[in-house]
Amino acid sequence: MTLKAILFDFNGVIINDESIHEELISEILLSENLCPEKSEYKELCLGRSDRACLQNILSCRGRVVTNDYLTKLVEAKTKAYQHKLDQLDTLPIYPGIKVFLDLIKTKELMIGLVSGALRREIALVLEKAGIAEYFSVIVAGDDLETSKPKPDGYLLAVTRLNQSLKNLNLNPAECLAIEDTPAGIEAAKQAGMHVVGIANTYPLHMLQRQADWTVDYLKEIDLDRVKEVLTQTTPI
Repeated sequence: MTLKAILFDFNGVIINDESIHEELISEILLSENLCPEKSEYKELCLGRSDRACLQNILSCRGRVVTNDYLTKLVEAKTKAYQHKLDQLDTLPIYPGIKVFLDLIKTKELMIGLVSGALRREIALVLEKAGIAEYFSVIVAGDDLETSKPKPDGYLLAVTRLNQSLKNLNLNPAECLAIEDTPAGIEAAKQAGMHVVGIANTYPLHMLQRQADWTVDYLKEIDLDRVKEVLTQTTPI
C-alpha cells in the first residue's frame, strides 16, 4: 500500500469552534425547556453531526421528536452558527493549516474533508479562510443519514475521489484521516484507514488509545514516515 489521500475532519481540526457549537446547542436545549449539561455535550455530541447530537440528547432526556422537527432545530442552529461567524473579526482557524495543505500538495496527495457539519457551514469557513481550493472532495453531514462513529462518510469520500479521477484506484487503506475525537477516529478506523489523532479537543493520551499516531500540532505529522509505514502495513 502507499499513501494517496489525506482526509481531514472539520470542527476541531480545521476550525477551533467547539465552544461555539456547545453554546448554540445549549441555547437550543434551553428553548426546549431543558437544562444543558456539559458532560452530556462531550459524551453525546463531540465528533458527531448536529442532527445526531440533538437526537442523542433529546432521546436521553425522554423526548421523542419527528424528523421534521429535528430538521427545524438543526436549521435554527446552522443559522445561529453562521451569524456567530459573521460577528467574528478573525475566524478561529487552527495555526499551520495552510502550510500543511501546501506540504500535502507538494507530495502530490489528494485532499478531502469528511465532517458531520452541514455543507454550507463548511463552505463558509473554507472560503473565508482562503483554503477551499485545496479540497478535491467534501463529504458533509447533509450527504449522509448516519454520523460518526459510523464509517459511511469516509467510505463515501473514497468513492467520490475515485469518481473524480478514473485512474486513482483509491482504497481506504491508502488514506490517512486526521481526527480530534474518539468518534471520528473510530469512524476512520472502521473504514479501514490509518488515523492521526490531533490533541485539539481531547488530551493526547486519550487519543493514543485509538489512533495510529497522535500529535499536538499539524506540523508534527511526518508524511514521509506515514508513507513508509503504509508500504509495510494495512490498517486493522
